Amino acid sequence: MSEYIDFNSTIYPFPPKPAFLRKDEKKHCREKIKHLLKQQDAVMVAHYYTDPEIQALAEETGGCVADSLEMARFGSNHPASTLLVAGVRFMGETAKILNPEKRVLMPTLEAECSLDLGCPEKEFTEFCDNNPDRTVVVYANTSAAVKARADWVVTSSIAVELIDHLDSQGQKIIWAPDRHLGNYVRKQTVADILCWQGACIVHDEFKTQALIRMQGLHPDAAVLVHPESPQAVIDLADAVGSTSQLIKAAQSLPHQKLIVATDKGIFYKMQQTCPGKQLFEAPTAGEGASCRSCAHCPWMAMNGLQAIVQGLEQGGVQHEIFVKEELREKALIPLNRMLDFATRLK
Repeated sequence: MSEYIDFNSTIYPFPPKPAFLRKDEKKHCREKIKHLLKQQDAVMVAHYYTDPEIQALAEETGGCVADSLEMARFGSNHPASTLLVAGVRFMGETAKILNPEKRVLMPTLEAECSLDLGCPEKEFTEFCDNNPDRTVVVYANTSAAVKARADWVVTSSIAVELIDHLDSQGQKIIWAPDRHLGNYVRKQTVADILCWQGACIVHDEFKTQALIRMQGLHPDAAVLVHPESPQAVIDLADAVGSTSQLIKAAQSLPHQKLIVATDKGIFYKMQQTCPGKQLFEAPTAGEGASCRSCAHCPWMAMNGLQAIVQGLEQGGVQHEIFVKEELREKALIPLNRMLDFATRLK
């Protein structure tokens, strides 16, 4: 148990949503982005949780829509000299760590992540130093500085397999920062895991009783849950997995109705892969209650069309990711371990 961060009392400075754009303004922005991408030898990499119009634009321009692991792979393998990362800040940092020779831009560097914010470098380093006999495994949703302190970086798509591998070698684990994913992995592997007590504001808000009521309304629906959700919600699931794994589950399950407990940005790709199925958002606290995300990350929502135009046009300290070389080299070691392990799994 971390004694440093009280997630439940932490107040995050949520950013304003992008300004509303008319259809003609959106069309103008899209055309401008296409021109700027070509002009700057740039490719766009977008996360499943960004808004549908951003994901569609990434696909239309030859870019990538993926989870954080595939985003990292795509950016490393693509020949473009500039990467435009539509997501949150740690994704841009990861791209820069893996591609120091490339320019990495983001629509805004203010797009944060509650898991990253809830795991500060100083406190986490002290936590690790107090448990020197443990292998440090950190989720991709962390800063470059936290990654540099780790032995391994991991994404939710390979978390169970990696921890099972380390456990088979007799290693005891520090897991950070998501407590729900850490507890899920512990339950799946029976590994000795000491969890940092962070959480994702989106997944932490899914509600068990409200989900049971929704199941009562749709008894023929399958429930798909991301493992960053509370265990009681996971226990109700027909399928548990990372974003990419949930999309595959949506395709493979025979159910025509799906209740989905993850960021609703994923609906764009799910609807693409199984257009005949009906998708429902799993319930959070709801508007007007204590809901802080209402099933959509407020920082992911900052990746608007105008912000992408500004990022490509302006660059600079407002949009370009820089990682000091000494820090980059340290963070690269656990990142490469993850990528090598993921390749072996494939």
